[in-house]
Amino acid sequence: METIIIGGGLSGLALANALEAEGRDYLLLEARNRFGGRIMTEHHAAGHFDMGPAWFWPGQPRIAALIDQLGFEKFDQYADGDLLFEDDRGHVQRGRGFASMEGSWRLKDGLAAITDTLASKLSGARTRLNAHVKTLTKTSAGITATLSDGGDLTADQAVLALPPRIAAEIAFSPPLPDTAVQAMQNVPTWMAGQAKAIAVYDTAFWRETGLSGDASSRFGPMVEIHDASPADGGPYALFGFIGVPPQGRSDEQLLRQHLLRQLIRMFGPDAAEPAQLYIKDWAFDPHTSTEEDKAPLYAHPSYGLPNAMTGLWDNTLHFAGTEVAPLFGGYIEGALEAAETVFDALENQPDRQ
Repeated sequence: METIIIGGGLSGLALANALEAEGRDYLLLEARNRFGGRIMTEHHAAGHFDMGPAWFWPGQPRIAALIDQLGFEKFDQYADGDLLFEDDRGHVQRGRGFASMEGSWRLKDGLAAITDTLASKLSGARTRLNAHVKTLTKTSAGITATLSDGGDLTADQAVLALPPRIAAEIAFSPPLPDTAVQAMQNVPTWMAGQAKAIAVYDTAFWRETGLSGDASSRFGPMVEIHDASPADGGPYALFGFIGVPPQGRSDEQLLRQHLLRQLIRMFGPDAAEPAQLYIKDWAFDPHTSTEEDKAPLYAHPSYGLPNAMTGLWDNTLHFAGTEVAPLFGGYIEGALEAAETVFDALENQPDRQ
């Protein structure tokens, strides 16, 4: 086999599709029971609700081109109406201002439509779910991946389409240089410490009272709220980023009670009984987050591929998660950028010329 790709999120899927189009020999391994990685979309009635990344922006050419190629449609984030602010005593104020996500785009069918479609284009013989790589071993025959079920797979090279901190949990033989391991562990995993809640309703009652759905809070548990409704029609939704540290939100039932209380405080009694209340806590997802990722991020990290993570195992070990993208690290555009960079590197290897 030529290439093993470890990680079936957007980056791994994009790379696999590029190799498939070139007739290259590869195998895509995903530890979860689904493809998509941090892209995850819940469905209720005709609505699609993204529990991971939800937005993309003008000036991101790869995701725009992919959406056009696959025949999907984007729409503007809803931003019409007044904003809400909840102070540190739980008092709610209404005012005008700039909705923080105004100008961003969302995908009509949810972002998982992209990863599902990319996965469907691959040969079933070249993909494996529930394939958790525990060990990578470099030998004269190539790189052998040992899975949690004890199976072995060998290829000329391996691509780690994973957050670097998750990749660092793999046992490498021979061990990677300490500088490489330290560099991997120092790269924060984007979104890993976050938790997201989406409350789905039959009507957009906040819009009917002149609210945009955009809100911020210093009381919580959600610190930032936005309209998450579909482009046209219902069901409608509000989603929020939960600002309580991971250690304080492990009791989901208690968290749900506080989420509903906050929605009622901010949006009134119509918010009391959502048709669905989805919660996804990425900090407790073992294929996304490590203990180090449970520390909060207060700014967008400076991403890119550290020099210490290049040239490993005679240039047969590559990194392709969004965190190593040089320009758009942390965004879905970055996942595509990282996949493109690795594909170019594989194409330009001496034995491919």
